Amino acid sequence: MSIRSHKNIFPKLGARVYVDEQAAVIGDVVIGDDSSIWPMCSVRGDVNSIRIGARANIQDGTVIHVTHHHEGAPGGRPAIIGDDVTVGHLCILHACTIENRCLVGMGSVVLDGAILREGVLLGAGSLVTEGKQLEGGYLWLGRPAKRVRELTKEEKAWLAYSAQHYVKLKNDYLK
Repeated sequence: MSIRSHKNIFPKLGARVYVDEQAAVIGDVVIGDDSSIWPMCSVRGDVNSIRIGARANIQDGTVIHVTHHHEGAPGGRPAIIGDDVTVGHLCILHACTIENRCLVGMGSVVLDGAILREGVLLGAGSLVTEGKQLEGGYLWLGRPAKRVRELTKEEKAWLAYSAQHYVKLKNDYLK
């Protein structure tokens, strides 16, 4: 695995974290217990910080990056991902916040300052524009993402199930 420093700041990994050998985790990154970073992911905390909670899974090919301090963004913007979050394959998460128990569908893009509130299901291929806030408990879909409908009881349960499934899967890889 490629876990390396930037400006002498090393990533910090919680207990039982799996980082695939083909993933890159760089700089000011903290990853919570039982989380997983899958092949070809880039988690680059070079000009700001990245925080990934417990039991989160960042699937193949996803890019997580941040915004540096500049006049339009004093202090810059970090990327914050909560607990029990599933991020599908080939997503781009840039300087955004994803709260607990969300699922970001494959190929989605979430831009600077956007916030996915707890319990969002973001459909595959969606685009969340800068500064947009998505209310939890709903399916959001499209480019740009729009609220489609309230989540069913089964879909809400799926958010937790998906995170737990990936905890079990990464445990297989750690053996």
